[in-house]
Amino acid sequence: MGQATLAKERRRKMGPLTREDVESVVGPVDEVMIADVIATQATLAELSQAWAWVNSDEALIKEGRPPLSGRTAELVELLASQDEAEERGS
Repeated sequence: MGQATLAKERRRKMGPLTREDVESVVGPVDEVMIADVIATQATLAELSQAWAWVNSDEALIKEGRPPLSGRTAELVELLASQDEAEERGS
């Protein structure tokens, strides 16, 4: 991979989230959830970490990872509420 491609990929991971970023991590979600996630101003790395936490929190706690804070914790709350809403709807 060339330097320009690596730099572009690094900016994508560390820059503001896009709709495509959100859907690539969490799958298809409604417009409100996409807007709420983007409004956190989190990075793709933070969203990925939050998604992993929501979907396997027991495993991450057992690994000794510290509790989340900041934007990642905010994302966990959003994603967990989305999961709960989906469970109630099914």
